Amino acid sequence: MIVLGIDPGSRITGYGVINSVSGRNEYIASGCIRIKGDELPDRLRQVYAGVTEIIERYLPQECAIEQVFMARNADSALKLGQARGVAIVAASNQSLPVYEYSARKVKQSVVGSGSADKTQVQHMVSHILKLPGLPQADAADALAIALCHAHSRSSLLSVVTHHSGRGGRWR
Repeated sequence: MIVLGIDPGSRITGYGVINSVSGRNEYIASGCIRIKGDELPDRLRQVYAGVTEIIERYLPQECAIEQVFMARNADSALKLGQARGVAIVAASNQSLPVYEYSARKVKQSVVGSGSADKTQVQHMVSHILKLPGLPQADAADALAIALCHAHSRSSLLSVVTHHSGRGGRWR
């Protein structure tokens, strides 16, 4: 299962692509879509085009994205929400199912603490995926989102398999 993780932003949108097979996660790619310009509609177009290009290049089967959190600055939160929405539409237009995770859940899943900082996330992502160095912070966050989804998906499949293996039905 190839999973695309997205850390949305109106200036930098991080992405991470992993292959999750039988509980093992392998790094495929990561990076950042760096947005240029000051006009919001053009920046949102760049997010859409960048996410679409990544999907067409790596052909993920599922997409995971970070949920919007309440920022101190309402204007920043609105722009983040718009960038996030555009990324979701780009994935949906490519017929990808989109799953959402809170930043706290992502950190808990990858680091073991929902209050972990960016450096801790970078180190754990690098360790889990056996990377030669630390990924850029936004790319590390996107990889962490993909790992969180892979872990959540694996846990759910384990429950379904275990439950149905006893002759019962999953409801």
